[in-house]
Amino acid sequence: QVQLVESGGGLVQAGGSLRLSCAASKSIFSFRTMGWYRQAPGKQRELVTAITSGGSTNYAESVKGRFTISKSNIKNTVYLQMNRLKPEDTAVYFCAAASHTSGPNMPTSDVNYWGKGTQVTVSS
Repeated sequence: QVQLVESGGGLVQAGGSLRLSCAASKSIFSFRTMGWYRQAPGKQRELVTAITSGGSTNYAESVKGRFTISKSNIKNTVYLQMNRLKPEDTAVYFCAAASHTSGPNMPTSDVNYWGKGTQVTVSS
């Protein structure tokens, strides 16, 4: 069974930075797309960003210019660098992977594997 393990969450002040990591238990070459979703209390889970095996990326409008997704095929890890964080970025962030289809939009219906999530809290 594939496991995705997130790390790097925490508490940060507005304007600060965090880097999330998602370590996969198998080669990330096997995934068509990997990405990050987030879910704030009382809200639906939303796609933050995704990256395809070919390197195409997609970002939610709310994070463009502040967040960057990257990956290390050697380390089987996907990263999310989050800069200029805002209180509205507060959420549980989930790593996601799609094995069979999906471009960089990666709807939840395409996701085959989810991590357990890591909490990001941005104080004002």
